[in-house]
Amino acid sequence: MKTTALITGASSGIGMALAKVFASKGHDLIIVARNSQALELLRAELTAQYAINVKVFQKDLSEFNAAQALYTDIKQSGLTVDYLINNAGFGDFGMFAETNWDKTQQMLALNIVALTQLTYLVLKDMSAKQQGRIMNVASTAAFQACPKMAVYAATKAYVMSFTEAINNEYKTFGVTATALCPGPTESGFMDAASMQNSAAFKGKKLPSSMDVASYAYKAMMKGKSVAIHGVINAILANAGRFIPRDWVTAITRKVLDSSTK
Repeated sequence: MKTTALITGASSGIGMALAKVFASKGHDLIIVARNSQALELLRAELTAQYAINVKVFQKDLSEFNAAQALYTDIKQSGLTVDYLINNAGFGDFGMFAETNWDKTQQMLALNIVALTQLTYLVLKDMSAKQQGRIMNVASTAAFQACPKMAVYAATKAYVMSFTEAINNEYKTFGVTATALCPGPTESGFMDAASMQNSAAFKGKKLPSSMDVASYAYKAMMKGKSVAIHGVINAILANAGRFIPRDWVTAITRKVLDSSTK
């Protein structure tokens, strides 16, 4: 029986790579992003290459109640979501009080509110039929406070905690939830977060979005609660358990600082 994956933020980066991975496995797709032109190009590419159906929805999920509007559109189209991938999100870089508040508010709305509301709506359907898988894209930033990315890291800590909790609540209903935690990746994130000169990215050979997406698909299908991409990332993410929190924060500040002197 055909299954359908709903992927938000599918117009670029990890979201686009996830769409390609799910398509290669024969899943129908519902792809969502603000950039309708990029979505249509992706739809044309995937339907030409694979025997699947792809439905496009142009939405800015940072807008008030946009997740509800998307869910309503999906239901009215007669579609069923078997896999939910909450990938849409972005970060920002800088001293907190010097960042743009409108951008910060948009980040909170997208990274937390839209993700939570869409999960709430789709999870009801999944639990009713006792089948489904959810992937919420968090980050290795979820494991510690991140100076100069204070709000972003906090949103991803929320995503990880929230995902672990609902995985525990609903796995007995046949539904699993996976928090994907990639580290720095070749994607549009760096530009959106104004981190081109950050020591975390500059001069580094980063994993590709496709590497992360392939790993994420396997982890989701295995029902992993938290999936950290990369051995080094996993070691560093868990090292904070054995080091004083102030030390971890100080080390993270040094790594993320835009100065590479």
